[in-house]
Amino acid sequence: MSGAGATADADGADPVREASEAAATLRERYDELARIEARIADLGRERIEAAADAYRRAHRVLDRYEEDAVGTGDFGSYVQFRGEFGEAVDVEDDQLAADAFAAADEAVDKRRLSESDFAAAREALEPASEYVDLLADRDEALDDYRAARKEAREAKKALDARLDDLREVADMADADLDADVSRLREPIESYNDAVREAFEEFYTSASAREVFAFLDRADGTPFVDADVPPTDLREYVDEYEAGEEPLPTLLEYADYSNSKLEHYVDDPGALRTAVAVHRTYVERLDAEPLTLDWPPAEGDEMAYEIDELIPLVSRVADDETVATLRSVRELARDEEYERLRRAAAVRHALDDPELDLLERGVIDDRVREAERTLSIAEDVLTETERE
Repeated sequence: MSGAGATADADGADPVREASEAAATLRERYDELARIEARIADLGRERIEAAADAYRRAHRVLDRYEEDAVGTGDFGSYVQFRGEFGEAVDVEDDQLAADAFAAADEAVDKRRLSESDFAAAREALEPASEYVDLLADRDEALDDYRAARKEAREAKKALDARLDDLREVADMADADLDADVSRLREPIESYNDAVREAFEEFYTSASAREVFAFLDRADGTPFVDADVPPTDLREYVDEYEAGEEPLPTLLEYADYSNSKLEHYVDDPGALRTAVAVHRTYVERLDAEPLTLDWPPAEGDEMAYEIDELIPLVSRVADDETVATLRSVRELARDEEYERLRRAAAVRHALDDPELDLLERGVIDDRVREAERTLSIAEDVLTETERE
């Protein structure tokens, strides 16, 4: 489970709503793009681009020569301007905005030009700007469509994941959420606390050889995932007298200077080589392989695991801790165990919003809503796909 709630993510986002909105936006962007492209097709794309190109060329000529070609300015610039501008606005009679280009040419067809003539030419060209804007609108609409399609795909992907979560929650509807799971939690927590304390005492007081021998035995049981020592560290502990010391003492020795360490061990170099490089391993050793998981395993598995744990735990913990472990095994064999375990597993897997869906009995409605929205999103993505 995502653990973020079945109706919304941790940041408050609702994948169902967002997928619906993204699909609606994609449909709008697609329709807008189609409307613009239909208009372009009606007018003829080549004719529109020709008109837009002529409009841009004409404005570039006006901008380039306005300062030099007005009044009593440079006659050569005037002549060059007239030639270039006349060429820029020379379009076929049936060209889009042909009248605008002709009017612009007429506005500057004078022996002496003023700034107002240039302004009049620009004003005359204005009808042709529609086609520049139309092409710009098409590019913007295409960008908006692509962004909306990307967002819709991402929203659909998020909804796919949320629907998986919702279905998983729906599969848990069989759990008895009113069951008193404390009947399991309390003895398991009590045992785990006790065995952690017992192992810590064993770790700090027993010799390194004893601890490693215990780990070897624990590793030989299928349900206990003990972290056995590295080979070189194990060989050092077995072969050198320092192996009779507790592991914390060996770590302390590894911090000594050579001159000081010579007073405690026969071969300081061997200790440093074997112990110092494995400090992280030694410091990480704890009782976790001996603890029981929460939520607990199924009854038969739990009982079998405890059967294997009892001989191990008996070596490091007191009788009371072992007795608590046995009591958990008896619970695992009780006919009520599976009901309690199922409730514990569901409560552990779900956050409050998800539990609320189960408790109010609306989870199936949410699944159907998500399925409908996903179907709509898939249809919109298919129907708005462009070649």
